[in-house]
Amino acid sequence: MAPNLILISLFLCSFMAASSAGNFYQDFDLIWGDHRAKILSGGSLLTLSLDQASGSGFQSKRQYLFGRIDMQLKLVAGNSAGTVTAYYLSSEGPNRDEIDFEFLGNLSGDPYIVHTNVYTQGKADREQQFYLWFDPTKDFHTYSFLWNPQRIIFLVDNIPIRVFDNGESYGVPFPKRQPMKLYSSLWNADQWATKGGLVKTDWSKAPFTAFYRNFKANACVWSKGSSSCANNKNNAWQTQGLDANSRRRLRWVQKYFMIYNYCSDLKRFPEGRPRECRRSRF
Repeated sequence: MAPNLILISLFLCSFMAASSAGNFYQDFDLIWGDHRAKILSGGSLLTLSLDQASGSGFQSKRQYLFGRIDMQLKLVAGNSAGTVTAYYLSSEGPNRDEIDFEFLGNLSGDPYIVHTNVYTQGKADREQQFYLWFDPTKDFHTYSFLWNPQRIIFLVDNIPIRVFDNGESYGVPFPKRQPMKLYSSLWNADQWATKGGLVKTDWSKAPFTAFYRNFKANACVWSKGSSSCANNKNNAWQTQGLDANSRRRLRWVQKYFMIYNYCSDLKRFPEGRPRECRRSRF
């Protein structure tokens, strides 16, 4: 991508945003799984299912370059061990950028694990994992990406659980040049998902089903090499960080619910922690 084109797109995004709170028929394509992916209730509800033959998935029709993306999900109930519900933004190609939520299934009564990761130019290895402070199978909850040129914020019911800052000034790549689509899939990963693969999928409980509603994108839409956004006053995401209350909430989540942080995994980095870990307060 040419540097002047990047600057043009950032200039457009700094003044305008495209906002949509749409219909699943209008906003998404069902891309695999045949009848296991369904749009229901006139386009207001989407379901993905997994059985022993196949999982299923969908992707957004539009690509986004910065914005806030919200979706309400109700996760697979009961004994969901071995299953993964992935909900993520991703560009295309081997050097892709990607921003991930992955919900790792559990044995009945055990908490879900929320796995997060950030890819830049095809490189990941930036995992943080959390338990949730509620049962995500009983009702819908909102899971959000806030992505601007300064940082990425992962939010659950508007509570920040993770912040990944732009560290380009000290040599850490940041996803800001490749537009991304929103994807979700429900698939079998019992070789690693639950207790490191010790607990396998119980196919007698299939089909496993996850539910989606209330998609909203307040974001810059990328089309044919340029950012084309509609006027919208609700564009605080463009420079948004964390205020004092949000920082307190983030510390609360990370103190009581974080169960893995790659920045604290000293065995994984015997030559020293990644640069962003040495710079971040979180």
